[in-house]
Amino acid sequence: MKSLIPMDDYGVFVDKHDTARVDSRYVAQFFEKEHRAVLRDIRELDCSEEFRLHNFVQSAYINEQGHKQPCYIMTRDGFVFLAMGYRGKKAAQFKELYIRRFNEMESFIRTLVSARQEFPLLTENIRLINDNPKPYHFSNECDMLNRIVLGMTAKQFRVLHGIEKKTSIRPYLTQEQIPTPTFYMKDRGRGTCKNKALNEDNRYKWNNGVV
Repeated sequence: MKSLIPMDDYGVFVDKHDTARVDSRYVAQFFEKEHRAVLRDIRELDCSEEFRLHNFVQSAYINEQGHKQPCYIMTRDGFVFLAMGYRGKKAAQFKELYIRRFNEMESFIRTLVSARQEFPLLTENIRLINDNPKPYHFSNECDMLNRIVLGMTAKQFRVLHGIEKKTSIRPYLTQEQIPTPTFYMKDRGRGTCKNKALNEDNRYKWNNGVV
């Protein structure tokens, strides 16, 4: 399954539909269970078919022996439904840990969605101050935004953190490091023009943090 935010140490990631999910292999590891036992528990859950389809996606991975093995990718609701059956003090601690991690991921998702929605403000204001805006006008403005908040360009951030070229830096930023275009426009004292056409190429670059 493709991800918007890469899988963390707990197996939690965000898919392309802005949904936080967790890999069943990590749940097995943290709850100190055999993965096959977790797969069995998922298959035997007393839930509706609709709930199962929405919250448990069957997937696969390649094990150390090079064999394809099944796993499940579950949502927060799916995880909570499954984990309700796991008892004990240690299990309770891991439940809290995962719920906290889901909360953090979902807060991060809201920040990303807000940035996407506000992106037209940045594009339209660039068009206001440039009669015939070129691609570099947009990349320069985004670079300026990165410098204001991160103290460096996206390229420098990738080098510092060992991130591959042209990879989005957004999944590697904290909430405080993700400014919205509105923040930038307020800082620059610029207005907006709602009727201007958007530059789709640079909308993509902004949304994916590749500029």
